[in-house]
Amino acid sequence: MIYYLHQLLDINLLGYITIRAGIAFFLALILTLFLMPKFIRWAQRTSSVQPINEWAPERHQGKAKTPTMGGVVFISATIIASLFTIRFDNVYALGAILTLVLFALIGFQDDFAKIKKSENLAGLKARTKMALQITSALIIAAYLYLFASFNTELYVPFIKNPVIDMGTFSLILWVLVMVATSNAVNLTDGLDGLATVPSIAALASFSIIIYATGHATISAYLLIPNFPVGEVAIVSSALIGALTGFLWYNCHPAQVFMGDSGSLTLGAFLGYLAIISKSEILLVLIGSIFVIETLSVILQVGSFKLRNKRVFLMTPIHHHFEMKNWSENKIIVRFWIIAILSNILALITLKIR
Repeated sequence: MIYYLHQLLDINLLGYITIRAGIAFFLALILTLFLMPKFIRWAQRTSSVQPINEWAPERHQGKAKTPTMGGVVFISATIIASLFTIRFDNVYALGAILTLVLFALIGFQDDFAKIKKSENLAGLKARTKMALQITSALIIAAYLYLFASFNTELYVPFIKNPVIDMGTFSLILWVLVMVATSNAVNLTDGLDGLATVPSIAALASFSIIIYATGHATISAYLLIPNFPVGEVAIVSSALIGALTGFLWYNCHPAQVFMGDSGSLTLGAFLGYLAIISKSEILLVLIGSIFVIETLSVILQVGSFKLRNKRVFLMTPIHHHFEMKNWSENKIIVRFWIIAILSNILALITLKIR
């Protein structure tokens, strides 16, 4: 909408992606800061609180009355801010909105089922949730392939040319990236603010990469592929603003949790950003915390099934450190530091080609 004001009123400033990204950031931030307290009061009044897994460390039981589904607020704020600032003729920006909507609906269903039954494990059945995630990811992948005619070549960090053209097999990779990242962020969301700051760091990195990818001069200088995806940086910036507002209430001790409506959506959106920026491999470094958390679960399950022994005291790995009597703040801040450092390294790789 703001972009079309630029055309109507001849205000050149509103045509720039960077200006509209800034507007989207602050609009989403203000919306989240304004709506979240109202949502928290509503959630407390209606007992829309987080059921705690009985296997979680004992200190978590005190969080049983904390409102959940905060993701509904910051995702809604992101979508509203984005619709005010993006160009509607950009298929990649519309694909970003589609990703947010589809995965937020899945997360909302899962959160609502848990709240209704007052049990952490009583959400959507694992098979149902996975089927919905795969279906949604396939819709988005097909949208990119059919409507955006998106490039199907695979790029690898440090190599300036694509290594292979995957053709229709790219759909499989894209679905895998979105579903895997969605579940990885969901696993990480176990402590106050733990998933929020690494997500902000990852979104900031992708915003930079996507802006560079959509800019002919910068992409040529950095020897990275050039696609008209710059508008998506506006949606990403809006989500950073919304998450910053959410963190105001989610930092320890949390007044609200994001729930699956937030974590599943965040992960899927990061996967979408990795795909359109041709950074599927770099996502491992950008989302290092999510990768570490997921690998800890895989190692724990694999070790227990093969050797009947545990590698960690409890997984995901943040629970392992809780069992070692690390304070919650220490775990959170140290994970934040790792996330920020890994994202700096990821950005450095852009010029090493």
